[in-house]
Amino acid sequence: MTRVRGAAAVLVAGVVAGLLASCGSGGNATATSSAPPTPSASSTGSQASADPSSHASGSVPRPSHVVIVVEENHSTGNVIGNAAAPYINSLASQNAFFTDSAAVAHPSEPNYAALFSGSTQGLTDDSCPHTYVAGNLGAQLAAAGQTFAGYSESLPSVGFLGCTAGDYARKHAPWTNFPSVPASANLPFTAFPTDYSTLPTVSIVVPNLANDMHNGSVHTGDTWLRDNLDAYAQWATTHNSLLIVTWDEDDDHSGNKIPTIFAGAHVKPGRYSEHIDHYRVLRTIEAAYGLEPLGHAAETQPITDVWS
Repeated sequence: MTRVRGAAAVLVAGVVAGLLASCGSGGNATATSSAPPTPSASSTGSQASADPSSHASGSVPRPSHVVIVVEENHSTGNVIGNAAAPYINSLASQNAFFTDSAAVAHPSEPNYAALFSGSTQGLTDDSCPHTYVAGNLGAQLAAAGQTFAGYSESLPSVGFLGCTAGDYARKHAPWTNFPSVPASANLPFTAFPTDYSTLPTVSIVVPNLANDMHNGSVHTGDTWLRDNLDAYAQWATTHNSLLIVTWDEDDDHSGNKIPTIFAGAHVKPGRYSEHIDHYRVLRTIEAAYGLEPLGHAAETQPITDVWS
């Protein structure tokens, strides 16, 4: 598969059939057969090494690296079982696919805030700019000696705070709204390393509007994900790391049900029917690194049944 570029400065018949197999009940799975400097939410935060066999609180393993990719505006039914998305369907069939995953609001921006901070921060639209002093995942990781970076495709420069630039949209980059996350952690996707061992502890990857299914097609988004994140997805399985692929919201016609996939080390393949949302995904990441849950994430529990 095609690999991403290095930084200048600082993740169909046979597949679809497998996905349509009946799922287990009660939340249980039915199994299916030269690098850039590491950016930091504290600019120079150290990256802790992890024992691949260790588990943090709530029986969540502690990955060496987590990469979260957020796609746009499509429901589970738009993507899963859609022949225009062969890569995403293969990823779902070979890993942990959540059949009852939901966004928390409409439109897009409140969902990004929820995933990053445990709150929609009162957002009810896609307005820009905003500044919040609330806690957030980037600041939490830095305080715990871990690292964070957000990688936005088409971001014109490191630390850019404009609301738009070509196909880049700040509304999809929630870390830009929190001054506790330094500008050095707000990176263009061109800075995503080719040596995945130099990734931050947690990264959020946001394709641009043409490639995240917002303006472009499902097929375009599927191809972009394959070309740019499949190499990491494969690497993660043998390097104690995790890929999460999710969507911000649905197309406003399916009860806000969205696809969410966990892929990588320690993941038990299968279809999981328990209800999850952005707050529960955040809670799971926080549990992995022993962080206190933020906002509404404290009202849910980490996802524990998908780990081997």
